[in-house]
Amino acid sequence: MKVSAHPAGGRTAARAKAVRRRRLTVYAARLLVLAVVLGAWELTARNGIIDPFNFSMPSKIWDQIVQWTLHGTPQGSLGEQIWYTLYEALLGWVFGVAGGVVLGIALGRVRFLADVFSPYIKVLNALPRIALVPVFLILFGLGPASKVASAVVLVFFPVFFNAFQGAREVDRNLVANARILGASNRRVTLQVVIPSATSWIFTSLHVSFGFALIGAIVGEYLGAAKGIGLLISASQGTFNTAGVYAAMAILAVVALLTEGLLTFAERKLFRWKPGGSGAGE
Repeated sequence: MKVSAHPAGGRTAARAKAVRRRRLTVYAARLLVLAVVLGAWELTARNGIIDPFNFSMPSKIWDQIVQWTLHGTPQGSLGEQIWYTLYEALLGWVFGVAGGVVLGIALGRVRFLADVFSPYIKVLNALPRIALVPVFLILFGLGPASKVASAVVLVFFPVFFNAFQGAREVDRNLVANARILGASNRRVTLQVVIPSATSWIFTSLHVSFGFALIGAIVGEYLGAAKGIGLLISASQGTFNTAGVYAAMAILAVVALLTEGLLTFAERKLFRWKPGGSGAGE
């Protein structure tokens, strides 16, 4: 006697197949858009429609990346420059995230602290933080410390405000139930508030790492011994437009890889959430 497959299993398989098909279609469309943009850029530069001196062209940019990869840069190997910038950005990102989460949760939980520090936070947030980079260079020199400080001030505020809002948006019923069960303020914060605010915090992490890279790059551009920002500055100083774009392309790849890692971690952490992050991809 032949047993027919369960209808629910068939629907699940069909949905999984549709998701895979859509994902492949999205990836193919992304590659097509990239190919069209690069192809149009190359053709317009070669035919003189745009100035190849100012805009370069993808083939020259690729040649520059290959040259740096095989023969190194004037400041050392390409891998060393990438790691130097990534190290500064990662360190600044970690410190900025840690400070933003701790202070955001603390001020979100304790209204008195929020009332006291609110005007200071608003004033500091209103400052043009990129303008602080020269100050950090004066204070900490041309080493990694000034770039890390620049990354920290750019990362801190988006993480702080998301953590603060996440702590404020916690379901009051959950907090009340925890207190009824005898939970202390510490346990409520650790076991109710922080888990509830995690999705808010992760939202800021995607944006904040880009800010960390910006802080490191701007610091290196203004003064450094190594790094992608120095590559951009040196290429600009020698009118090497292809080098400027090549360094920017390398930075974009680093940012995309890091974003992919963050998205992967978020999906693993929030597997329980229906329609969570990335559900629409």
